[in-house]
Amino acid sequence: MGIRRTWLGLAVAAVGLSLGTGCMSPSPEAEARLAALEAEGEQMDIALDNVEERLLGNQAMLQTWQELGRRHQEVTQLHCQTSDAHLMALMKHYDKQEEKARQMKRRRVAAVDSAVLTSGKAPQRGNN
Repeated sequence: MGIRRTWLGLAVAAVGLSLGTGCMSPSPEAEARLAALEAEGEQMDIALDNVEERLLGNQAMLQTWQELGRRHQEVTQLHCQTSDAHLMALMKHYDKQEEKARQMKRRRVAAVDSAVLTSGKAPQRGNN
């Protein structure tokens, strides 16, 4: 009986080992579950590819906007530099025109005063 038990124990161990190592084909439920998991994995890969594509597109758009902002800053700075000189020239021109206008007004007043003084007529006085 000892030898039979030993052989029986070895036979049970061999069957258990063969089943545990996958010598037996998986059940249809396991195959269906595996197929579902593979399909889900493919869908996840597609979804992740879409997310990656969107992220890369957004990153490119962000870099474009940053570049445009940098260029705008440079253009604004250049415009301020050139407009300062232009505005200073305009102010100088307007100051010059105002000075001309003052001189012309002085000349007219001086011409009127000299005409009054040289007319030889005294100003009339009212009856008091």
